[in-house]
Amino acid sequence: MDLDQIRSLTHDDMQAVNALIQQQVDSDVALINQLGFYIVNSGGKRLRPLLTVLAARAMGINNTQHHTLAAIIEFIHTATLLHDDVVDESTLRRGRETANAIFGNQASVLVGDFLYTRSFQMMVSLQRMRVMDILSEATNQIAEGEVLQLMNCNDPDTTETRYFDVIYGKTARLFEAATQLAAVLTEQNEDIERAMQEYGKHLGTAFQLADDIMDYTADSDDMGKNAGDDLAEGKPTLPLLHAMWHADNEADRTLIRSAIENSDGLAHLKRIQGIMADTGAIEYTTARANEEVTMAIEALAPITDSPYKQALISLAHLSVARTN
Repeated sequence: MDLDQIRSLTHDDMQAVNALIQQQVDSDVALINQLGFYIVNSGGKRLRPLLTVLAARAMGINNTQHHTLAAIIEFIHTATLLHDDVVDESTLRRGRETANAIFGNQASVLVGDFLYTRSFQMMVSLQRMRVMDILSEATNQIAEGEVLQLMNCNDPDTTETRYFDVIYGKTARLFEAATQLAAVLTEQNEDIERAMQEYGKHLGTAFQLADDIMDYTADSDDMGKNAGDDLAEGKPTLPLLHAMWHADNEADRTLIRSAIENSDGLAHLKRIQGIMADTGAIEYTTARANEEVTMAIEALAPITDSPYKQALISLAHLSVARTN
């Protein structure tokens, strides 16, 4: 099943989710409306709400609470992007100028806060304490993941374990919450809820690994952001760390170490890509991503077969076979 087929399967649900997002971003404050309209129409894939809808349908949901949950997940994700782009001083996302590049850092941070608080208002509307419990915990862990990433920046001694801790917090945790909560909304038993949680965690990890690969392999136009952004920010992602650990000579190891420490590697991007090729860094990271895809799909074993389950399986494969 390709992405177009998955989107066709969820068309009506996603139309309802998009309408709810547009409705909930509305505010009496003009700047919130302007910036909110810009970001919700910025060409994003809406992957997380799509995942939420698929998981809820696979669980046999028979009401529209999953639309609210999907919108909540998207608001939390978008709020983190607004804050991330300020922290990273990014100017391009999804092929368009970032909100902070157009509206300024202050407006981006504050509208990010608006989206966070709006998401919690929507959580309350579901009147399910378990939803509040899981999402409040997830949101806190996402913030911790972002802080951990900040601490890891410019640190060439970052370990693989610390790297995976970062991507769990900043990416996989929200995927995990989205799929787990689909089971909560449909009142599944503990085994099914755990299975959906595991699926989301491994899918999110694979997705972030693929993102970190693309920073060194994809075309900027395909990716929708500047190639080498992670390198320019001194982020020690797995492809870069693997290349440093396995480089044949001290000069190459020193070059990558300096690039991480000083955020000055962009001038040496071609050389560093060459070291990655020599050390098999991309192949290694791809293999780790595919391991996560396998674990995600295996987690779905207890779920009753349906077109929605098949879409979840396909989405796991698509998470690494993409260029943006």
